[in-house]
Amino acid sequence: MVRKPIPTSGLDDINLKCVLFILNCIHINKINFMSNESSSNSSKITIVILIIALVGSWIYFNSSKTEIITTYDNKVAVIDSAKSKIQSEFIAVSAKADSLTQQNTELKGDLLDKSNQIQKLKTNISNILRKQDATDKELTTAKTLIEELNGKVSTLFADLSKAQAENKELNAKNQDLTNTNTTLNSNLSATQKEKERLQDIGSTLHASTFSIQSLRIREDGTEKKTSNVRRANTLRLSFQIDKNKITPSGTQELYVCISGPDGKAFNEGGKINTREDGSKEYSNKIVVQYEQNKELGVSYDIKQTKQLAEGEYKIEVYHNGFKIGTGKTTLTKGFLF
Repeated sequence: MVRKPIPTSGLDDINLKCVLFILNCIHINKINFMSNESSSNSSKITIVILIIALVGSWIYFNSSKTEIITTYDNKVAVIDSAKSKIQSEFIAVSAKADSLTQQNTELKGDLLDKSNQIQKLKTNISNILRKQDATDKELTTAKTLIEELNGKVSTLFADLSKAQAENKELNAKNQDLTNTNTTLNSNLSATQKEKERLQDIGSTLHASTFSIQSLRIREDGTEKKTSNVRRANTLRLSFQIDKNKITPSGTQELYVCISGPDGKAFNEGGKINTREDGSKEYSNKIVVQYEQNKELGVSYDIKQTKQLAEGEYKIEVYHNGFKIGTGKTTLTKGFLF
């Protein structure tokens, strides 16, 4: 710190006046000495006394000046020490305040107001401590403000700790809600899939009342039942689609699989993938217009150019990948079932 100039001008003025007074007395005695030689001894004594007084006063005033300088220096040292202590305290509390604000850059509401108050206090204290000639009163004010700053920093720290704890608890609750929601969604999804699966299965039609007839159909369209295998050229398959409340109205595809006495597919029409029996060869695909919750009779003819073989014929009907009905018939030599 730059030391202030010592106020000794008043002391120097007194010292100068005394010297001038003594010199003036010496001058007067000298004149008297020259005009009156009879008093020479007395004058000499007077001059010596004055000279001694002059030297003494000079020593006295110089000693007083040195004491004033020493006292002033001691006072300045005390002020410097107090200011350094205050500055140390300010640096410490400022570091704490800066640490809080740097770690929490998104303060809002009451916490933001408290942070702004802390910054304002820091500015006021800093302005005082920057002064080279800060007075005792100003340093006392700075110390008071530092105590206030310490209190506000402690309060903000406590509030932030509380807010962080509450935020942590809220995050934990939110995570629990998220986990619960995820579980519910998963259960809902599983329930929805199960519902769809059951609806899919439930919408599968069911066939009953199977009937197979052997016919002889002429070129003019007339037809006649016959029991003679050699004369029959058409097999008529008939069955009924039962009521179903789930299956929606509209087009439905049915696959008829007929296997002959040799176990091979009769009249191969292609292959389908069933849900229980794997891949199957079907004889015919029938497209029907189904009306929800209504019975539907189905009949179609299978024309044959080759003579039918004797033996058992197995009939299976598939819908939606499931087997929905089955029947058997046996053809004997010369007759059909």
